[in-house]
Parts: sequence; structure tokens; C-alpha cells
Amino acid sequence: MVQFISHYSERYNYLDSIQLALDGGCRWIQLRMKDATDDEVRPIAIEAQKLCRTYGATFVIDDRVFLVHELQVDGVHLGKNDMPIREARQILGPDYIIGGTANTFEDVKAHYEASANYIGCGPFRFTTTKQKLAPVLGLDGYRHIISQMRAANINIPIVAIGGITESDIPAILQTGITGIALSGTVLRAANPIEEMKRIINITNHE
Repeated sequence: MVQFISHYSERYNYLDSIQLALDGGCRWIQLRMKDATDDEVRPIAIEAQKLCRTYGATFVIDDRVFLVHELQVDGVHLGKNDMPIREARQILGPDYIIGGTANTFEDVKAHYEASANYIGCGPFRFTTTKQKLAPVLGLDGYRHIISQMRAANINIPIVAIGGITESDIPAILQTGITGIALSGTVLRAANPIEEMKRIINITNHE
């Protein structure tokens, strides 16, 4: 499982970045526009949703539960300072995907018990796309969390996130992590479409 988190850079706007990821074969897109208003996000989300439907991709929006409900996109990703997962589930009902950000096994357990569908777990290493960063996990952090999950019989997809590059992927997946989420490493590549294809190929073969 490879998730792409949209990003705005000097070279690409949000929709450009989503188009590149889809063309590269990614089928899970998260629209993340942290400092924007719902009115700024809405038109971009509508276009992104159309793109994702054309490609048969899952489309989630970061943080904005009510916008997710209004536009009937596939789901929402909730960070630590966003709406609690339990509350979001009451608003959205059982059919929406809800992901939660975790940095510890305790986070994972709480999200699992609150009915999350997947966990974004990180950061793997320091990343410039987040201002307030939780402690960096690295490979040992992932191994520790996965072993605690197994001991507690918690079975939920765990997606590694945070400064991951192509060369990190095999070792990350060997920890028992289910998938990876990327942003900058794709968009900084000379050819983002080819970079995404390579990343998906590596992920599928591990």
C-alpha cells in the first residue's frame, strides 16, 4: 500500500501533485492543506475527487470531517490535534475510512479501539512538512510498535510516514509495516511519475 500526501511546491500545485501520483500508479491519495480554510479546500477537493474516481483511487482529506461528509469522499485522516476518531465516526458513520496519526503503541491501541481503519505511524525520520514533530521512530520504533500490536492481538494496517525515501522502503516493510506514505520524495524527483512507479514496484515486491 502506497499513499501519496498532496503537497504544494514551487513546481507543482496540489492538483498537479495528485495527477503525477495517479499517473505513477498510486491509488491512495490524501489531500492535505493544513492552513487553508474549508472554502479554499472545497474546489480543490472536488477536482481531486474527480481525478481519483477516474483512476479508481481512494481519496481521503486530512482533518476536515464535515467537508468529507459534505463531498462524500472516501474518508478522512485525523492528526493528533484534529477531531477525535470516535467523534468523527459518529458524524460519518460506518462506511467512511478514518485514519489516525500515531507515534506510540498507546496511540495505535487508542485509535484501534476508537474504530480507525488504518494508522499513519511516524515520523520515520525528521521531515520539513510538519511543524510540530513527535519523536522520530526509525526502524527500531516500528519493530517495537508492531511487536506490541501482535502481542495485543491488534490487527490494523499501519502506514509509515515521515521523510521516507525510495531506499528506505525495503527495510521499513521488513519491520511488519503494511505500507508507506510519501510526499516530498516523489515531488523532488526529476521525473515524479517514474519515481512513483519505482516506489510502487519496490513496495509490491517486498
